Amino acid sequence: MSDLRTHPKLELSHTEMSEPDALRFLEGHRIRLGDRTMDPKAQIVGEFVKSIRVPGYFPPLPELRQQLRTMVGLMDEPAPALARIENITMPGPAGEIPARVYASSVGGAPLPAVAYFHGGGWVQGDLETHHGLCARLARHAGVLVVAIDYRLAPEHKFPAAVEDCVAAYRWLRSRGRDVGIDTARVAVAGDSAGGNLSAVVSQLAASTGAPVPSCQVLIYPAVDFSLETESHRELVDGHVIPRERIVWYMEQYLRNEADKSDLRASPLRAPKLAGQPPAMIVTAGFDPLRDEGRAYGDRLSEAGVEVVYREYPGQIHAFVSLTRAIPQGMAATLEIAEYLRKRLA
Repeated sequence: MSDLRTHPKLELSHTEMSEPDALRFLEGHRIRLGDRTMDPKAQIVGEFVKSIRVPGYFPPLPELRQQLRTMVGLMDEPAPALARIENITMPGPAGEIPARVYASSVGGAPLPAVAYFHGGGWVQGDLETHHGLCARLARHAGVLVVAIDYRLAPEHKFPAAVEDCVAAYRWLRSRGRDVGIDTARVAVAGDSAGGNLSAVVSQLAASTGAPVPSCQVLIYPAVDFSLETESHRELVDGHVIPRERIVWYMEQYLRNEADKSDLRASPLRAPKLAGQPPAMIVTAGFDPLRDEGRAYGDRLSEAGVEVVYREYPGQIHAFVSLTRAIPQGMAATLEIAEYLRKRLA
């Protein structure tokens, strides 16, 4: 996959290099896959993450979850200041669902909203790991973002996360005015596992006759548990989420083998996709999930759904949440925000 040869050991400080310094540091050691060359900042981050992990070892859940908070805290730009950041709760099938509201204004007319479902393999992630991303989307898209802290596996197996996200979306549609939302304009968005949940919420809304989201933004989404695409085969040792980690997440989330084919877990397997909301799908060239995201976009297009598909060919999984270390993550965030601004205007 690469022409990477022996290279000095990477330290956390290397992730802070400028892009020109990173290019010089990696000269003769760039990672390539076909006609794709990995972004130099993504390569340093990805190789650093690999260097500090023990293959086959997954720490206890509290430590594992803290690792993601720490990585984002070190590698993501701080959240921008906003006029409103407020923790709320909404009713769910197993009790109150925590959530956080982000808006760049207070008062005035109700705002269009985005329900944001965080990534983290259905096991990690919370309101803190995606705080910066949600604040940036609220600021640059001019919308009200509501981050949903759905139940995590393995304590709460599939379909607990789906049920929470569906309940949250329905509440925003029915009671969103209580928090300043224009309930006629509610989108869904999410990264990785959250991209999966966004697609599933959209499909379930259409199949039950509920109002479908105004649009959906799927950021490197996981949409099929078969793991049979070319990118899964090429990137078994992929950065951030190698295959062993993807399989481990799957084992934590799903209850049994049959769940893999449940459309609420693998939305790519839906027999029909007509009636789904307009979609923006963002993928990364060096991400094992790349091809299933592209395949979902192709299926939506074939069903007559308007799709904006954007691959960042040199990027790795999670780059949108690591904007301090990988500047292209900020460029992608701004592109997503502009899509939301136009769609929800």
